Amino acid sequence: MNKDAVAAYYARNAERYHSLVEHSEERSEDLMEAGEQLAILLSGHRVLELACGTGVWTEMIAQGAASVVATDVNEEMLAVASELGEGLDNVTWRQADAFDLPPDLEGEGGKFSAVFMAGLWSHLDRDEQEAFLAQLKKRLGKDVLLVLVDDEYIEGESGTIARTDAQGTTWQIFEDEDGSRHELAKSYPTDSALRKRLGNVGKEIKIARWEFYWVLTCRLK
Repeated sequence: MNKDAVAAYYARNAERYHSLVEHSEERSEDLMEAGEQLAILLSGHRVLELACGTGVWTEMIAQGAASVVATDVNEEMLAVASELGEGLDNVTWRQADAFDLPPDLEGEGGKFSAVFMAGLWSHLDRDEQEAFLAQLKKRLGKDVLLVLVDDEYIEGESGTIARTDAQGTTWQIFEDEDGSRHELAKSYPTDSALRKRLGNVGKEIKIARWEFYWVLTCRLK
């Protein structure tokens, strides 16, 4: 499945990924501004973070959150993230699949008041997005705050779209350090597409956009 190919790509490239993504001054400014707003938004929350990657966003949301359980399916990514975030006393690192959460990470009983995910939504094809949202609705509980963050398309900087499939999912070519090429889903949804996708599981949907990032918030129904 596409999500497995995405996970395998990031596992292979975990060690170099933090330095692989070089931010322009403008992107860095957007990253910091979005991070500051997210820290305020998640202030006091008990946060479950899915697909934390190298922990760039973890460090930002931890500035406001009461606690963060930062998870990733790849132990390679978690090793990088936990090393970079070694001083974050309110963060716990866990290996977990966003599509198959272990029972102790479910939200019943108020364990988590917010779920945060940055960068994974755009890598899911439409069927995977549906499966991901169905699990959240089933296992995290009503009124939990959901926060999704992902990339805007930037002409000349974002990867070239290789194709669009029959479902409307767009695909890009990603390269390993050795030059191996892999076609992975990578979407840049409009506000209307996001509202339509999240409408079945979320209420009070709000979307904010910076030049390089978008943020969606809602409450799970």
